[in-house]
Amino acid sequence: MIAEAAALPLLNRRAMLAGAGGSMLLGGCTATGMGQRPGLSPARCLPKPDVSRDRLIRQLVGLRPWRPSGFVVRAEAFGDKRLVHNYGHGGSGITLSWGTSRLAIDLGLPGYQGSVAVLGAGVIGLTTARLVQQAGFPVTLYAKALPPDTTSNIAGGQWFPSLLYKRSQLTPQFAAQLKQAAAYAYQRYQIMIGEEYGIRWMTNYSLSDQPSDPSRKDELLASMLPESRPVPRSEHDFGYAYVEQFDGMLIEPPRFLRAMLRDIRLAGGEVVVRDFATPADVSALSEGLVFNCTGLGARDLFGDSELQPMRGQLAVLLPQPEVRYALETSGGAYMFSRSDGLLLGGTADIGDDSLTPDPGTTSALIREHQRIAVRMRC
Repeated sequence: MIAEAAALPLLNRRAMLAGAGGSMLLGGCTATGMGQRPGLSPARCLPKPDVSRDRLIRQLVGLRPWRPSGFVVRAEAFGDKRLVHNYGHGGSGITLSWGTSRLAIDLGLPGYQGSVAVLGAGVIGLTTARLVQQAGFPVTLYAKALPPDTTSNIAGGQWFPSLLYKRSQLTPQFAAQLKQAAAYAYQRYQIMIGEEYGIRWMTNYSLSDQPSDPSRKDELLASMLPESRPVPRSEHDFGYAYVEQFDGMLIEPPRFLRAMLRDIRLAGGEVVVRDFATPADVSALSEGLVFNCTGLGARDLFGDSELQPMRGQLAVLLPQPEVRYALETSGGAYMFSRSDGLLLGGTADIGDDSLTPDPGTTSALIREHQRIAVRMRC
């Protein structure tokens, strides 16, 4: 079934957008150059997605590294080394990767000389390693799995802070970190837009039969989102009473991660495939500065008991290049159109660590999107 994580600020993203008055840009998040955001466009007679069961080509499961209090970016002494943590991004790893990696290197690099180790080759490890290289330091990337075999490869890839923290545990310190990370990441992805990294602008529509509940709106996350507006019924054919529209970036993880790993190697970075079972294994490294970007692995490696798996499942259908928009319903179902397939998702099961696709979940996702498609009038 399509599950919604209890007490989370964002699986139903439309509720968070409501009441923002069409001006939700974080300070500094303006589009420039080749990343210029397109204008809001009409939603009439859009190509209808074909969500037939016989178009299913794969089922994917990933475990988001979720912490109720949000991600960790923190430096500490680690024997004779400096250890900088950068993990726990929930459903926002792709979205915030450049930003939290920038926060991490700002903690780790000042005053340091020598080679650097980065643990983990998901999106957080890759962006951290590239920023270390661009700051002029030699880097070795240590990981038990490389793209395409990382959790990040399974992400949908929409730029959208999502499934990140519980509002009841939000602190001013974390809010400040999040704003800085989102602002930098939003700019960084814009200058990378294009085929090489698999990044483009895409129009998004949020659909509901009920008006948004203001009590569910997350003011902090809403402040980081691209411009949004309600779409009058006369301007859309979705068959829903309430529709919101905004333009945001879509990052295709398989292409982006492959290009990032290539860039690290071309810049002279070493890549070592290995696992770390204990902190002592990390202590044995020759590098004096270590960035921990191990995602959910940090729970066991460094004893973070707050980290929990948040299971997400995707049904991927044959690509439909004519579908150049994304959808989400108030029930949490979403659809992203990518070059490698039409992604159907909407699950967030906290504490479930199974990586086996559930056929019932796949069927529920397809049925839900069939109901959405049937309501499209044009």
